[in-house]
Amino acid sequence: MNSVLLSAGGIDDFLVYFAVSLVLVAAFLALYVRVTPYRDFALVRDGNLAAALSLSGALLGFIVPLASAVAHSVSLLDMALWGVVALVIQIAAYLVARALLPAIARDIPAGRTASGVFLGALSIGVGVLNAACMTY
Repeated sequence: MNSVLLSAGGIDDFLVYFAVSLVLVAAFLALYVRVTPYRDFALVRDGNLAAALSLSGALLGFIVPLASAVAHSVSLLDMALWGVVALVIQIAAYLVARALLPAIARDIPAGRTASGVFLGALSIGVGVLNAACMTY
């Protein structure tokens, strides 16, 4: 019986970290869809593969460093602060990509899959680098 209690002892911390992580994911998505000049969710609902790939890549590119922040943080506040850093880096990556490739803002809504793949891959790549840098 004691081993069961010991194994469930961290459930409260798990729930708090998971809840804060979900809030950060929701905040990221809310901000990301405001930064893009197109309606990401509407495009995805309409079956736009370029938008789905781009948004999925951005989401994964944020979640990977967020997971690293959860795993390596020393406190809930530390995790939340590094989560915000991950959010800022991912939004900045999109803005840099859009500045360097201005046509991408037209390509995604037009359903040009290559642009969606590129933007999604860029987001995941930046996220992996971001996560690696958080392990200091």
